[in-house]
Amino acid sequence: VITVLNGVNTITFFPKKPSITLLKKWGLEDSIVIGYFGTLGMAHALSNVIETASILKNIDQRIKILFVGSGAEKSQLMKLAEENDNQNVIFIPPQPRKLMPDFWSICDIALVHLKNAEAFSEVIPSKIFEAMATKCPIILAAPKGESENLVVSESIGLWVPPEDPEALTNGILKLANDERLRVKFGQNGLINVGKYSRERQAKEMLAVFKKLTT
Repeated sequence: VITVLNGVNTITFFPKKPSITLLKKWGLEDSIVIGYFGTLGMAHALSNVIETASILKNIDQRIKILFVGSGAEKSQLMKLAEENDNQNVIFIPPQPRKLMPDFWSICDIALVHLKNAEAFSEVIPSKIFEAMATKCPIILAAPKGESENLVVSESIGLWVPPEDPEALTNGILKLANDERLRVKFGQNGLINVGKYSRERQAKEMLAVFKKLTT
């Protein structure tokens, strides 16, 4: 068995200056933006993020959580956020992929979040690689395993236990209040993303096919 990991197109995703247009449109000019981009589904246990937002709104009003995407849980999450008066949570409809680099540009921290289930210990969400390519530090809430090993070994972000709002709150606050740490994680991501580029993966796949056919 030969494994070629998932990765990112580094031509599409790269560090950009923050989009002033998006910051103004969503009222985020003076905020610390936590970005979750992708499916809002049952596999992601995102009610934990809404609970975390409820804690954060009483601690640091600069912090905003930005959801961009759709999924089976979106309407329930929006309802829960409304019931909790989470004005620090913003839901944005799915966007064309070509616009996603602009949304990455306004994020101070990338949120990667998975359900507390053993099956997800073997998952590596592609948003990890997009965050690396855009020089965005990561906070990962997921079972220990492949994703946790990647984030910790490459020193590109913080890992916290899944479905633990207190742990997620503390992790977000640590990054929000430590710009040096955010810069360090972001730089490490950009330095190491070449190992996970689609170009490199294509070459690895071609090498595999060549080996098997000669």
